Amino acid sequence: MSDHGHHHKESFITKYIFSQDHKMISRQFLITGIFMATIGTIMASLFRIQLGNPGEPSAILNFFLGDGWAPNGIMDPNMYLALVTLHGTIMVFWLLTAGLSGTFANLLIPLQLGARDMASGFLNMLSYWFFFGATCVLVSSFFITGGPASGGWTVYPPLSALPEAMPGSGLGMDLWLAAMTLFVVSSLLGGLNYIVTIFNLRTKGMTMFRMPLTIWALFLTAILGVLSFPVLFACVLLLIFDRTFGTAFYLSDIFIAGEALPAQGGSPILFEHLFWFLGHPEVYIIILPALGIGSEIISVNSRKPIFGYKAMVFSIIAIGLLSFIVWGHHMFVTGMNPFIGAVFTFTTLLIAIPSAVKVFNYLATLFRGNIQFTPAMCFAIGMVSTFITGGVTGIILADNALDINLHDTYFVVAHFHIVMGLSAVLAMFGGVYHWYPKLYGRMMNKTWGYIHFWFTFICAYGTFFPQHFLGLAGVPRRYYSNTEFPFQEDFVDLNFVVSVFAIGGTLSQGIFLVNFFYSIFKGEKAVQNPWRANTLEWTTPVEHIHGNWEGPLPTVYRWPYDYSKPGKDEDFVLQTVPLADGELDQGEDYH
Repeated sequence: MSDHGHHHKESFITKYIFSQDHKMISRQFLITGIFMATIGTIMASLFRIQLGNPGEPSAILNFFLGDGWAPNGIMDPNMYLALVTLHGTIMVFWLLTAGLSGTFANLLIPLQLGARDMASGFLNMLSYWFFFGATCVLVSSFFITGGPASGGWTVYPPLSALPEAMPGSGLGMDLWLAAMTLFVVSSLLGGLNYIVTIFNLRTKGMTMFRMPLTIWALFLTAILGVLSFPVLFACVLLLIFDRTFGTAFYLSDIFIAGEALPAQGGSPILFEHLFWFLGHPEVYIIILPALGIGSEIISVNSRKPIFGYKAMVFSIIAIGLLSFIVWGHHMFVTGMNPFIGAVFTFTTLLIAIPSAVKVFNYLATLFRGNIQFTPAMCFAIGMVSTFITGGVTGIILADNALDINLHDTYFVVAHFHIVMGLSAVLAMFGGVYHWYPKLYGRMMNKTWGYIHFWFTFICAYGTFFPQHFLGLAGVPRRYYSNTEFPFQEDFVDLNFVVSVFAIGGTLSQGIFLVNFFYSIFKGEKAVQNPWRANTLEWTTPVEHIHGNWEGPLPTVYRWPYDYSKPGKDEDFVLQTVPLADGELDQGEDYH
């Protein structure tokens, strides 16, 4: 194919909008994810203002929500629940699923495997545009009478199944369901493309055990998505039937204003089974790419081979397999048979083993390494910290006897925000700083990167660590005000502290936004391999070209983690460097 390496004549539309180039689609996912994350974090700050100063008027609330939803600066309770619902939806699905996987799978899979592009550029383009369509539908729900969907990001029936239940159960919920349907289509198109590309388009010499751990993580993530998202699609479809066509999949013996509805025979617990059968693999759809990104950044910046490469691979596979048999731990309070509860407790505790393997291997890689504290490395180490902290509380919640007491309290909020939300967000920031030269051909400002890290890290722990104590005291989540019961009044001051850190964390993201967009145009121009890394993406030209490489595709001879290898002139050896006589490839012959 002689034209690879030459620019095709493209219009603005085909190059920047309806692009089929994986690098441009990666940037589209990233920018859309940043946009939605900004909305989601602003929402969090708004409801934290309410929780920190319950019932007190706020000009900020009135500015953002207007007189309709914050009359005299006091937030309407219906809008509070809508903000909680949309914040969770946006952060879990739009940022940490599509933003994280969409960005880094599209950027790294072809580049790190030595492929010209994804298996299907057209399906890749469709994947983004279904995601963009879902974004438009979800954002439009802010501007309708009745407001956006309410009921929590899990949208449990009957609030989600009865349009007349509350203002956010009407058109806003219909738009939420439509947006999720489009989102699932996008995820399936992307996931299938990633799997086929990894199986079929690896360059010569790129065996499975020479793939970087980022690719292994994205590979298992795509498999989890392809297997679990259709269940969410079915779950949403049945909910649409209940709302629109009078069926009773999730409804039974419901009374509204003293009148019984005709629906009988359904069960909201069926909804929970279907939702969490996606919902728990979803946790690992979020965290596995973060762990893969962390592996790459930590090895590169420790100047050491990743410790236990094959153990890391098998732990990723084990986490993926186990993630399908733990969903019931979200449902311990539904009257579950105690024996079944014990089974889910066991499988949930079991998943701690491969997770601990990954943590041990990160720490062993860092131990006595020649650590380069780049902004990306700071965020990767921060990710390890939050993964440990949040994982410890996960062991507590895995036990059904303890979980029944802590269910729907702030302890659960603290746990999943630290182990899943923060770990994924910190890894995503690390990935952006690390691969920014590949995305835009320029470097982000390191000083502002360090400031961004420390503000983010401190405010994150300041926000979520105190919530463990709120949860242990029995303070429930999603309440409009923590003054509804006398015992909660003792914790108003602690909630105020949480809100201060939460708002500080939101404001500190302005540092990242300025650094990110300024560096696109004014950042220092990147060299080809600024981090002196081994993987194939750093062998491509700085300037983006069609087909990624000039001339023939590279040939791979070794695993991606040959750092500080004895007998080598440099402390890194590219995967394209042939093995010397008698030299072992640790990826293929690991000991």
